[in-house]
Amino acid sequence: MKVNHGGNLTKEYFRSYLSLIMNSKNCTLEEAKDFGLETFFKGDLAAFGPISRESYKNAVKFLIED
Repeated sequence: MKVNHGGNLTKEYFRSYLSLIMNSKNCTLEEAKDFGLETFFKGDLAAFGPISRESYKNAVKFLIED
């Protein structure tokens, strides 16, 4: 997936992304979170800027509460 580094990704984007990982890999949120951090962010949560970083964290919180 190609992502524009200048774009601000939303909580909804990451919620969908993490849900897709959990469904396709049949894994837990923690496993999906680790997979997303390594594959999408290449191990650097700040790679896409502070707005996308916070959106990712908020999506994780949302899925924990869900």
